[in-house]
Amino acid sequence: MSEITSIEPQIKDKARCNVYVDGRFYCGIKLEVAIKYNLKSGMQIEKEKLDEIQLATEKSQALDKAMTYLSACMRTRRQMSDYLTKKGYTQAVCDYVLERLEYHNLIDDAAYCRAYINSVKGKGKRALEADLIKRGAEKNAISEALDEVEEDSGEAAVILEKYMRGKQHDKQNLYKAFKYLLAKGYGYDTAKDALGKFGDTDEDY
Repeated sequence: MSEITSIEPQIKDKARCNVYVDGRFYCGIKLEVAIKYNLKSGMQIEKEKLDEIQLATEKSQALDKAMTYLSACMRTRRQMSDYLTKKGYTQAVCDYVLERLEYHNLIDDAAYCRAYINSVKGKGKRALEADLIKRGAEKNAISEALDEVEEDSGEAAVILEKYMRGKQHDKQNLYKAFKYLLAKGYGYDTAKDALGKFGDTDEDY
């Protein structure tokens, strides 16, 4: 059994306090946690209880940081997990935060994929898929979101028109334009349809 010898408010953050056990600094916690566990100077407390209190504090801190991270934009589960890990939180704390965020639909890979796809213009399915994989979106969420996407040869033709501006519409330049569309992630058929709007129907591409 240990004794809480002192509880002192932190100088830089009045919402937190430092807890001293058996005359030594043990941890810093939120005041609300100290109140929740009714911590007082002179209180006898077991080591297991202190560890429980410290874990509760870490979970609360991690959740606050996660909410701040989310305030800028949507995040995938993987992005959030990586962020918390880099902040030094244990796997148990990370799992707790991720579970809470998912329960309240604050992180949702399916919603993230749909929102990202709707926000991006001028990219085909393959490029969108690569972007979402890079952002750590879950594979099934990516697949389901992309299933709802119909590549628009008209949109591809607009991109092609900008690319071809000032260039001769000869076979060499049109072939380069075709490869350009493929590099933008458009499928073969979509790129061919877009070229067709320029009168190019070459089957050798």
